[in-house]
Amino acid sequence: MTVKKTAINKVLIANRGEIALRVIRACREMGIKSVAVHSTADKDAMFVKMADESVCIGGPLSKDSYLNMNAIISAAVITGADAIHPGYGFLSETPDFIAMVEEHGIEWIGPKSETVRKMGDKIEAKTSAIAAGIPVVPGDAESVDTLEDALKKATEMKYPVILKARSGGGGKGIKIIHTESDMKELYPMARQEAKANFGDDVVYMEKFLQNPKHIEIQVIADKHGNVLTLGERDCSLQRNQQKVIEEALAPTLTDEHREKIYAIVRKAVKEIGYYNAGTIEFLFENDEFYFMEMNTRIQVEHTVTEMVFGVDLIREQIRVAAGEKLGYSQDDLKPTCHAIEFRINAEDPETFTPWPGLIKHYHAPGGLGVRVDSGLYSGYRIPSCYDSMIAKLIISAPTRKECFSRAKNALKEFVVEGIRTNIPLHLELLEQKDVIKGEFDQNWLGKYLEKKAKAKAKKK
Repeated sequence: MTVKKTAINKVLIANRGEIALRVIRACREMGIKSVAVHSTADKDAMFVKMADESVCIGGPLSKDSYLNMNAIISAAVITGADAIHPGYGFLSETPDFIAMVEEHGIEWIGPKSETVRKMGDKIEAKTSAIAAGIPVVPGDAESVDTLEDALKKATEMKYPVILKARSGGGGKGIKIIHTESDMKELYPMARQEAKANFGDDVVYMEKFLQNPKHIEIQVIADKHGNVLTLGERDCSLQRNQQKVIEEALAPTLTDEHREKIYAIVRKAVKEIGYYNAGTIEFLFENDEFYFMEMNTRIQVEHTVTEMVFGVDLIREQIRVAAGEKLGYSQDDLKPTCHAIEFRINAEDPETFTPWPGLIKHYHAPGGLGVRVDSGLYSGYRIPSCYDSMIAKLIISAPTRKECFSRAKNALKEFVVEGIRTNIPLHLELLEQKDVIKGEFDQNWLGKYLEKKAKAKAKKK
């Protein structure tokens, strides 16, 4: 199928791995040329081979390549790219870089820099959420600048509380505080880690919810004021605040829950003046939603939403950036199936130690309702300097129960020889009663793994 051409002619992808490959494929379908930028460590990567053009922008370390703003801008200018797609991670939510792109007259495939700046500041984002009528976690939207201030606020709020970095993301810069002595020990650490990770040591405090689910709402909005929601995803199965399995739609939400939160999100996104793809993340506990943050980019788990609604979100991002209207209404978006994504990581399934190395043999599973997003191939050597995620297995089926059955077969068929992966963990989780019933919160997997480790240690 040939997709109608947009005003964008050439897209540079400021990312690597499966998401770079995903954008390249969308560009091909739209008749748009693609440019891959890559480090020396990624010279043999599949996304480099698949792009129409490629430019080496630096050494293996991210700071020398995928975080090298000047090198990426230069690559865009040299190749004549008229748009940049950031993928996720790296510079995707860096307002200073987006501003550079805008200043060079290059289209950013995402929201404008001032929006990213506002929503990237967690304190300002919470303030904006409150103003837009989004329910938030109890706690004010002010910075906690001293230990004395932190102790006072925590006493007023009542322990447990949580400290978060203003500029944080990806589960980093977070400390859970249960007692006054915890606060004295962890408050300075929270600020130090925030400074080390984000160059900003400002933290703020919220009430810590004990057993929430992690629910996120996918939105797409154009530059003409049209805002649509594409359902929600349950991303509660996490280890160390890093998502492991995601599914759409969330198995425990009711239609009443959905209608209420979708309407709130659409109204808020319109008021914020947001456009392009984005995700608003919530904690969900005792039938109530609490705003966490807004991700001003495409998410790793966008794939399950695509399967459920039949919408190519990357294509829609490019169309929106080109100034086109969405061209369909909220009533046109109906869920057609259930979908689950499994993040396949190059890591030991027991210790979670990263396990880069040579792929001696690779075979991706197939069949109805089985999708694999990956840049792996036999003979490829996984670099040691990047995130350990090497593939995403996405399963869709008419029901959640059928998804589980199909997923087990696909995971057993998935062959990645030469390294260790977390495929055995995924198979193990699919057998757990709580997972089968959907009765898990964002703390469930951590507790399960801790219990498993203790049982193993006892046997020794």
